[in-house]
Amino acid sequence: MNCRQLWMDVYRERLTQGLLLRLGILLTAVCVSIYVYLETGWRSTPAPLAAGQHASCKKCGQYSKSKQVFAEPWEQDRDIKRESSYVHTLKDSPAGKRDGDKDDPSLPCCPPPRPHRMAPRWRIHMEPWASESHSLEDEARRFLNYITTPQVSCTSLPSEEATQEGNKEAWTVCLDPKYSLTHRVQRKHCRVYSFGLGVEDRSLELSLARSGCEVHCFDPSLKHPHLQQDEMWLHRLSVDWRDPNPAIVAQHQYTNTKKLATIFNDFGHRQVDVLKADMESAEWKILENLVLEGILDSIGQLLVELHLHWAGFEVGGDDPSVVRYWFSLLKELEHAGFRLFHVHNDPVKPHLFLHKNVLNASSAYTLSWVNTHWKP
Repeated sequence: MNCRQLWMDVYRERLTQGLLLRLGILLTAVCVSIYVYLETGWRSTPAPLAAGQHASCKKCGQYSKSKQVFAEPWEQDRDIKRESSYVHTLKDSPAGKRDGDKDDPSLPCCPPPRPHRMAPRWRIHMEPWASESHSLEDEARRFLNYITTPQVSCTSLPSEEATQEGNKEAWTVCLDPKYSLTHRVQRKHCRVYSFGLGVEDRSLELSLARSGCEVHCFDPSLKHPHLQQDEMWLHRLSVDWRDPNPAIVAQHQYTNTKKLATIFNDFGHRQVDVLKADMESAEWKILENLVLEGILDSIGQLLVELHLHWAGFEVGGDDPSVVRYWFSLLKELEHAGFRLFHVHNDPVKPHLFLHKNVLNASSAYTLSWVNTHWKP
């Protein structure tokens, strides 16, 4: 009898515990549902503006935060001469008001939101073969004809050295009035990015800086992380088609290569009027990254030196496939609104095309495009 009574007591206790457990789970599910419902409702409802606050200022705090990310790297380099904070200089100089124009009451208190970009893609669109034979000569002929035929005519701004010597300069920008750069230069509201390794000739960048542009030169071989020199900003940094491994970043104070979208974000920039790049055979993968991540609509003019003596970093396949890939990548620029306005090849360069002499092509060409869809 005692055993039966004991068994009944244990059964009731377990039944009570089971009911309490089910009740607890049910209450937890109800609380989570209420929380998710309230969170969704609050996020979808715009926050009220303070009295007198402009409607475009709702995201000012977020924008200001992104603008100051760049100020952190040189906190440990205050003793380096001529090296100063880019953010603080922009606040105190006339150039610092280019993006905000805070003194003008007719303008919103912060810049407009970042323009919409296309969703990232996985691969570029490959153009059809130049011929049914898939031969290198046919692919090379189509490609070379494409890169040596300007699509629009432009009034160009050559460097000072080219002007003095009367030569046709490799690097130049389009100042045709029907495109926006000439007007932005006059308003001193233009921004220039220049990427290279150990660059000695910065005459074009200096000309644009003296015209009132905000010029940033990126060179991973510099000794100091950030430096102001000759009216330009120099940064120990370069562009790449991928961001560095976080484990490597944690071991080094400064990272020398980043994607263009990451550089934009770190510097608090939304767009650049002129992007100049001499990336020593990394240009193909970098251009592919700009296409796939939809960054091209943030660039007004694109100046690139193409190296054709080999396929380039991480570009694989047989020779005809490589040239077809090159051609398809440049056609992606055309589909995005870019038109070729300037071509230059150095006669001193060897005539090598994928390690061969193909149609007497040069091993390097400097091409300049203007974005006809550019709306800064």
